[in-house]
Amino acid sequence: MTRGLFIMCPGQGGQHAGMFDLARTDPKAAALLDQAGITPDAATLFDNAVAQPSIVACALAVWEALRAHLPAPMLAAGYSIGEVAAWSVAGAIAPPDAIALSRVRATAMDHAARVGRPHAMAAISALAVGKAGALAARHGYEIAIVNDADACIAGGLEDNFAALGESVSAEGAKFQRLPVAVASHTSLMAPARCAFDAALAALRFAAPACPVLGGVNALALRTREEAIDALSRQLVQTIRWSDCMDAAVEAGATVALELGPGAALARMMQARHPHIACRSVADFRSIEGVAAWVARQE
Repeated sequence: MTRGLFIMCPGQGGQHAGMFDLARTDPKAAALLDQAGITPDAATLFDNAVAQPSIVACALAVWEALRAHLPAPMLAAGYSIGEVAAWSVAGAIAPPDAIALSRVRATAMDHAARVGRPHAMAAISALAVGKAGALAARHGYEIAIVNDADACIAGGLEDNFAALGESVSAEGAKFQRLPVAVASHTSLMAPARCAFDAALAALRFAAPACPVLGGVNALALRTREEAIDALSRQLVQTIRWSDCMDAAVEAGATVALELGPGAALARMMQARHPHIACRSVADFRSIEGVAAWVARQE
């Protein structure tokens, strides 16, 4: 029997027009997607208002199809919007409520982005995070997500994007614009907290079957109060995903499964902790194939 199963729920970046295809092979998962009323459209999949609920719906539909075939997870975590899905995987938030919460979150963040000048986000790699943070601050940017010691995401105003890119390139590092128009996990998202906090306060919450790692501090969280605080804070504070991966391994995780769409989290986990058995559902052609792979891990 597989022990130490760690479920990872992705953020934006891996969505695509066929992202629901695997889940739709299962009747219960298909019913959840029908209830959510989301139809992937390649033209809008990277619009924040579409991306966030689509990603949460995809992860939770796949989980609906898989969960009866897998051992109970020991831990769950989510990358950015994936943290909402992670609480649902843990059993604390019903899937329809998690999808609805993601819609509120996206709407509030889009509103915050319209308050002032346009936002931008970039991936910075091959540069120590401390150095990247200093360069970002020089141009009014903040570190939004830490993925590794030399890989991070920065967010700030579009006005300063080119200048930051020039500074990063001058250091011999890599700089890539992300298809996201809101500076997630930075202080620019402060106006989003009022509406999102109100939705969190009204949320129906059950005792989770396993802890969820908070993205801001990588601590194992279990209560409604901890969930509300963590989900609210991560709108405006740095997500420390590298710490979350380390915390999962320290807690005893031996198998990591990313629910998709995409496989970015699985690749990061494999690179950072190569001794951990790690795959994404995106690697498989069937729900049965995913379950069989997990069952083979001991």
